[in-house]
Amino acid sequence: MDLKVSTGMAGFDDTIDSLRLGDNVVWQVDNINAYKDIITPFVHKALKDNRKVVYVRFGQHESLVSEKEVVQYNVDAKRGFESFATEIHRLIEKEGLKTFYVFDSLTDLLSNWYSDLMIGNFFKVCCPYLYELDTVAYFAINRNVHTYSTIARIRETTQVLLDLYEVNQKHYIHPLKVWQRYSPTMFFPHLIEADRVKSITASSEASALFSDINRVEERMDYWDVIFSKAREDLQKDQATQGHTKRLLMSLLIGEESRMFELCDQYFTLQDIVDIAAREVGTGFIGGKSVGMLLARKILKSDPEQRFTKYMEAHDSFYIGSDIFYTYIVQNGWWKLRVKQKTKEGYYKYARELREKILNGEFPTNIKEQFVQVLEYFGQSPIIVRSSSLLEDNFGNAFAGKYDSVFCVNQGTPEERYQALEKAIRTVYASTMNEDALEYRMNRSLFEKDEQMAILIQRVSGDHYEDNFFPHVAGVGNSSNLYVWDKSVDMDAGMIRLVFGLGTRAVDRTVDDYAKIVALDQPTRKPLMHMDDLKKFSQHGVDILSISKNELTSVKVDDAIANVWDVERNLFASIDTETSFRLKDLGYKNMPTPYILDFKNLLKNSTFASIMKEILAEISRVYDYPVDVEFTANFRDKANFYINIVQCRPLQTKGLGKSVTIPEIDENQACFIQTEGNFMGGNIRLPIDYCIYVDMDGYLALNEQDKYSVARTIGKITRDLKNERLLLVGPGRWGTTTPSLGVPVHFSEIQHVNAICEVSSQEKGFMPELSYGSHFFQDIVESDIFYVALFDGEEGVRFEPSYIVERENLLYKWGKNPKLTNQVIHVSEVTGMELLSDIVKQKLLCK
Repeated sequence: MDLKVSTGMAGFDDTIDSLRLGDNVVWQVDNINAYKDIITPFVHKALKDNRKVVYVRFGQHESLVSEKEVVQYNVDAKRGFESFATEIHRLIEKEGLKTFYVFDSLTDLLSNWYSDLMIGNFFKVCCPYLYELDTVAYFAINRNVHTYSTIARIRETTQVLLDLYEVNQKHYIHPLKVWQRYSPTMFFPHLIEADRVKSITASSEASALFSDINRVEERMDYWDVIFSKAREDLQKDQATQGHTKRLLMSLLIGEESRMFELCDQYFTLQDIVDIAAREVGTGFIGGKSVGMLLARKILKSDPEQRFTKYMEAHDSFYIGSDIFYTYIVQNGWWKLRVKQKTKEGYYKYARELREKILNGEFPTNIKEQFVQVLEYFGQSPIIVRSSSLLEDNFGNAFAGKYDSVFCVNQGTPEERYQALEKAIRTVYASTMNEDALEYRMNRSLFEKDEQMAILIQRVSGDHYEDNFFPHVAGVGNSSNLYVWDKSVDMDAGMIRLVFGLGTRAVDRTVDDYAKIVALDQPTRKPLMHMDDLKKFSQHGVDILSISKNELTSVKVDDAIANVWDVERNLFASIDTETSFRLKDLGYKNMPTPYILDFKNLLKNSTFASIMKEILAEISRVYDYPVDVEFTANFRDKANFYINIVQCRPLQTKGLGKSVTIPEIDENQACFIQTEGNFMGGNIRLPIDYCIYVDMDGYLALNEQDKYSVARTIGKITRDLKNERLLLVGPGRWGTTTPSLGVPVHFSEIQHVNAICEVSSQEKGFMPELSYGSHFFQDIVESDIFYVALFDGEEGVRFEPSYIVERENLLYKWGKNPKLTNQVIHVSEVTGMELLSDIVKQKLLCK
């Protein structure tokens, strides 16, 4: 079979031994008209030979093909690299084998992407696929516009690269690459006159021709050109600066949105230029970075300067979202990525792609930039955090769905570099985590570009012997959605406070209790009815171990014993009972036992009031409740620095309409009745099914069977996702410690309408909403009503018989002899309602 294909110029066909099926042909041109002149004979000849010809239109220049027989696709490059490249991949797939293509000039993509890097990426993913399908495709790039590295990537990928010159109204073609073809005159310049071709072999003619051709030195990436011009605009009038600022914001922050408007309101052109100067690569810096920067700018811009003296400086770096795509493209995974982005392949190919991402290689020039970032931080611990385009935005928090990785940053330069690369790969791979996939699918985001940028932050804190940590860290919410007492002021906000790293404040994984502080009265009685202050306080401290070079945990007494720069009683009180007991038992040289109660901090420091004002100010500007992650380091009770490391809108539906709850006496049957300790506003929720996990039955199971309970509940809730579900069980839903509750993943209970955590201090089950944790964010964002039930306390009724006397439908989900009717009870409860009144703090389920 003849694989040869004509350019439509017979003489030139002879010169290069024709084109071949599979050829990608790239023309370097001075202007679009020269490209059009060379396209026309190619298209005419292809149509004459009954070839299918497709014109891919995306440029802003004039149309290049007008023949009616040619199929035209209009593709919008403004939608970004991934959408554009995916759409073209699918149209190539649709058109099939041996199709002939004409593409608009690739240079026109700069007007939408502003990045040479991404043009190189597009060609690298498009060209091999065209080659596989035995197509012939024409592309153009403008001469003296693109970087050498972009041209080099195109030359490396394409089969044919040709320089097209127009000198004195004559066309010259100079082949630079013609794959697997050769002749003694092939790589000379050639004068094209209709079908005649004259090779310019004489040195006098060749030098005369090329001396008139303008060649420039290496050019900057177009991205760098734009930002370089922006620095010049800093000296121009405000209107010019405003226009330039919004252009740069569209490149770093994203499309028009509520967050974009806030950034436009608060950031100056100088701010945006400063952000760009700390970006590795090109592309968006992502939602987490934007949220952090905006919150800090809001506080810095306070007209009364209330916060300036308390703000810890930041010197973060941002890895642009284009690096994520470049990593995938350079390692040859784009085709797999496109398959994974389909409904059929969404889950099917995710694991394979995740494994590949964990083991890929970064391009050399990007590695060099990573090295420079690491050299900047020296041996200071850093944290590598996800910052996807959709993250921390209005409507989609993605709380805890992507990974963050601490780098303790110890060892040789090579070891520290390898740890940084591994951390970046881990964050990239977390885009394929099950929870992240479920989250995007359930919010109809799976087809949207989820561009993963990365935020690299210096870890806040100091060295205390072998440990590195901040004095305190936590999560703050400007609205207290969990009102447990009638006198609590919802609008004053709340913080979830821990000693050491903030991982204990956001992860619901340990048998520990953070300090819940209502900011209207910081010393108010704790969230839960906990008489045993020591038992229900923080016992472990998350720290970075310098000697082990890892994130780990130590006991409170061991951590606080080495704090040298501030009075320890600011955070903890001496546990006198334990101290005396140790002495009576004859123990010597033991660390002084402490209880982390933060009593002195909350009573005698301005910290709580400053946090209250910080949350209120950011929320005022957002015109929406906010959720922040913070650290704080103290010199004494009056001198401290707060570091806002993250800020996002706090998803909430508000209180809802008032609900009248009927009075019932003790003889009237009900399932649940309680005062306080619920979250979700006023509701009147009809319940279709109740899934109840019996405390004693669950307690009798071994650990493996407790995990089986979790998986079974996941199956049940998925199957009943169109029904209204109430989930009731012992201790903490979503814990990773089965002895503390049922270890479901959030994706396994995301379809329920209400969850109830039942306590038993005697049996070790205590509810803990983990206010501010990622689990909490999931509950609020998914509009799940929450109640903590302290069975046995005054004003609380809990009657499991109300449910278990009904038929158990568990058998519908298979038989597991360990999961008998005594452990899981699934009941259809048509007619049952869950009612709550947040003002009177009353709840009834019957």
